[in-house]
Amino acid sequence: MLAAVLLAVLAGSSQDIEQSALEKDPSGWIDMLATSDVPLEGWTREPLPPGGKLNEQSQWILDKATGHLICQGDRGHEWLRLDQILADFVLHVEWRFTTVPGKKGYNSGIYVRNASDAKMWHQAQCGDASGGYLFGESMFSYSVKPFNLRKEMARQRVKPAGQWNTYEVTCKGRNVSLWVNGAVTNVWHGCEAPRGYVGLEAEGWRIEFRNVKVKLL
Repeated sequence: MLAAVLLAVLAGSSQDIEQSALEKDPSGWIDMLATSDVPLEGWTREPLPPGGKLNEQSQWILDKATGHLICQGDRGHEWLRLDQILADFVLHVEWRFTTVPGKKGYNSGIYVRNASDAKMWHQAQCGDASGGYLFGESMFSYSVKPFNLRKEMARQRVKPAGQWNTYEVTCKGRNVSLWVNGAVTNVWHGCEAPRGYVGLEAEGWRIEFRNVKVKLL
């Protein structure tokens, strides 16, 4: 009886896993970290909050040996913006925090359809076995207002610090969805920003990114 129950549980958990868009169809993706021989050409550092001051030294390093983008997390709050306006697309990003013994509060994010200065922003939250939801400040009836879909998150799927996570944010028309480690966790049907910039957040923690890829829809 116990064996039968265990098999049923395992079967249910395997059915709960949905392939990422990249796994379903690996064709047509653009690797945003390998588009030039010049490291991070086409990306720009911007301060957070908007209007702040950037540290003169960058905290972003592209490791050409591994292809990983490393944010040292030691030079202030900012974001790294891709200098290309996108409308409808899927953004695939894999990320992990570097663990710090005894520390808590790991925090970062992945941006879509932002304003160039991030006065309007839409973020997929990254944390330590936390996050996996959309929030930000977006356009609502011709004014920018906050929104937060944390309470609408289907299920917590983010892995602990030190482990790789995979996010896919799909923007199509007014719809924005977030896929996390095997399943969609958030769907938002009210995005009034038809296009904008994607980016990665630095918020005081060392974090690595890999397979930063975009597929236009």
